[in-house]
Amino acid sequence: MSQPRMPFARQVLLLQIGLVALVVGVGFAFTGWLLNDNLTHQYEQRAVAVARAVAADPDIGAAVAQADPQHVVQARAERARLATGALFVVVTDKSGKRYAHPNPDEVGEQVSTDFSQAVAGNEVSNVEQGTLGLSARGKVPLRDTAGTIVGEVSVGFNAEGIHDQLLALLGLAAPVAAGALALGVAGSALLTRLLKRRTLGLEPNELTELVQQREAVLHGIGEGVLAVDAAGRLSVCNGEAARLLGRSPEPGTPLAELELPGRLAEAVLRREPVDNLIAVAGDRVLVATHRQVRRDGVDLGGVLTLRDRTDLETLTRELDSVRRLTDALRAQQHEFANRLHTLSGLLQTDHHREAVEYLHALFEAPAVPLGAATEAVPDPYLQAFVSAKSVAAAEKGVALQVGEASWVPTRVLAPVEVTTVLGNLVDNAIEAARVGGRRPARVELDLVAEGSSLHVSVADSGDGVPEHLREVLFLEGVSTRDGEGRGLGLALTRQAARSLGGDVRLADPGGTEHGAVFSATLPEVLA
Repeated sequence: MSQPRMPFARQVLLLQIGLVALVVGVGFAFTGWLLNDNLTHQYEQRAVAVARAVAADPDIGAAVAQADPQHVVQARAERARLATGALFVVVTDKSGKRYAHPNPDEVGEQVSTDFSQAVAGNEVSNVEQGTLGLSARGKVPLRDTAGTIVGEVSVGFNAEGIHDQLLALLGLAAPVAAGALALGVAGSALLTRLLKRRTLGLEPNELTELVQQREAVLHGIGEGVLAVDAAGRLSVCNGEAARLLGRSPEPGTPLAELELPGRLAEAVLRREPVDNLIAVAGDRVLVATHRQVRRDGVDLGGVLTLRDRTDLETLTRELDSVRRLTDALRAQQHEFANRLHTLSGLLQTDHHREAVEYLHALFEAPAVPLGAATEAVPDPYLQAFVSAKSVAAAEKGVALQVGEASWVPTRVLAPVEVTTVLGNLVDNAIEAARVGGRRPARVELDLVAEGSSLHVSVADSGDGVPEHLREVLFLEGVSTRDGEGRGLGLALTRQAARSLGGDVRLADPGGTEHGAVFSATLPEVLA
């Protein structure tokens, strides 16, 4: 797209100045026309008033009726003209013959303008060209003492007086018009500066390209984008962000009303760069990145990008499940190696009878440390999980036990989700028992089947959940222990359970007799 020859802001400034000048000019011309019309009317009414005064003199009417034998009309008309400053005072009879005129040589001659309206009994006011030049004149009928029209009286004032007064008034109005024009130009310049600041100095074609590029980028990428302005209001939300968050907020929505997960909201409020922040939104695991946006030192807000990592989290859970099985195998391998060393020692020292008894004892021992619940929980995933967690707990000085009330006679159909929920609950319980004040430190795990649903209960010997955390314990970023990277396990646990249609809750926050008790319901996970 070609660049304009003149910047848009300058074009707007010149256009506004031209418009202001046009409006002021039209207003000034209209004012001059009104003044001219008003002055002309005043002069005409003044001429009519003087003509009425002259016509009201009974001696003039009587003299004209008698053909002015005493020649009084000229003298009295001239006296009236000199007293009023009129250009002329002319008195005629009904035939238009002059009996008075500023130029004595014109007395007795026929008037040069129309007198028919005046002798017909009408008053006339207009601007006409006569023998003495252009004048504003008034004509009234002249009557004798009996009221009979005997002629007319015509009075005129020089029209140049109208022009002189008009120029004087326009001279007074000109500074006002100039001031209005100056204010208009100043306002236009200020408005142009404001426009340039609001558009960051960009031209309209650049703004158009930016909008097109923004729409193409925002809706063409596979990541969610949320932009928040400097005032903390949403300015941009693309379709992918709306899908990941499960809602479509309107631009201008305050940040507090977006109901973002705790970690995301905190990242935006801190206005600090954040990379690869893991958050839970509904049934999705998101990875977020936050950046501040500034231009020419102006704070424009921040941009939050969201990536869906739910599938990656599922793979991570599968890896955790494999890791737990590997830990169980490692523990069993270590135990098996110890038994072989013992058996080898017995044979090498010719204690054959003791070696046979030792073998019989090995065959009669359970394969995994489930205690009385060996037959109650025959599923290999659960047995491997408990075996691995028992070894890990023992290394931390905590005893993990399966409750005697446990009963899961069928096979687990969703081992990844089940071990995810169990793993997080048991890990938290082991840590709580380890740091708690009660001894011996222990964790009790109860597993009960109900149809195809699995009910889980995990109790520890720790100090319990503080009262101020009980209502918000499952929110992202909330943890009973300090440190970076905490406050995500329980949120992921609940998210995994709810993805199956179940839930996880704090059944008992703990007290003086025991620690916290968490329960979970996982439907449709058993055969």
